[in-house]
Amino acid sequence: MTTRRDFLHTSLGAAGMCLPGNRPIAESPNRLAAQSPDRLLARAPTRLKQSVCRWPFGSMPDAEFFPMVARLGFGAVDLLTEKQWPIARDHGLLCSMGTPTERRDFIRTGLNDRAHHPLLLGELERAITTARSFGVPNVIAMIGNRDGRDEEAGLDACVEGLDRVKGLAESEGVTICLELLNSRVDHHDFMGDRMRFGLRLMHAVNSPRVRLLYDIYHMQIMEGDVIRTIREQGHWIGHYHTAGNPGRNELDPTQELNYGAIAAAIAATGFGGWIAHEFIPTRAPEDGLRDAQRICGGG
Repeated sequence: MTTRRDFLHTSLGAAGMCLPGNRPIAESPNRLAAQSPDRLLARAPTRLKQSVCRWPFGSMPDAEFFPMVARLGFGAVDLLTEKQWPIARDHGLLCSMGTPTERRDFIRTGLNDRAHHPLLLGELERAITTARSFGVPNVIAMIGNRDGRDEEAGLDACVEGLDRVKGLAESEGVTICLELLNSRVDHHDFMGDRMRFGLRLMHAVNSPRVRLLYDIYHMQIMEGDVIRTIREQGHWIGHYHTAGNPGRNELDPTQELNYGAIAAAIAATGFGGWIAHEFIPTRAPEDGLRDAQRICGGG
């Protein structure tokens, strides 16, 4: 099975909760009241902006993939490195989430280790500066694997690193997104595997240009309660990824997540960013993408 790590190495290479110290995380002033079951069945408004992640379709050459995405009416492609941003632009597409490196160890080598900061901050600074000129709104960053590190020490290191680069992100108008990944199935030992860790990180850094990338597939595996999390903590989320669970495949009836209701919940928060489809196709890519677009767009 192709993974994002494999794709970065091959295709990309070639192409209320209380915190310690009595610092509670404040609830959003716009926190949504509990909604009725009828509201959960509502169709998602078409105003949600939808994107397609590149790596799950790595077997498709650029000459087929980018025209397909544009033909289907998606506005952007997700998780592209800088060398691919011009390709997206040439097809009338935006890169909705930039990847600052092609390193195969990008996911496990994170900000939770200060020894990585010179490398990671250098990559982020370059990508953020370039992103502005290409209209790329977000750049991804990783928390990293535990590798025996204590969670508190890892959190402190992440905060220290982000504090050093958030000023540049704010001045350039580019959002750094920290992705939450599951450590049970796909990314064993990953430290940023719970919303609670992500919220503590957001609260400590406290920048409008540092947000979470909430991967619905990963967080369903780790803790579920997806819609409640979106309603109550959506103000800390700058980007979404989708995929069916179990299997990380299409958003079809064989998987357990109700993506129509999830998309409606996202839209109800007033979210103005991108929701990017990151499923691994098991059938014709266009068919799966059309279904995802309809389910998450209310069509």
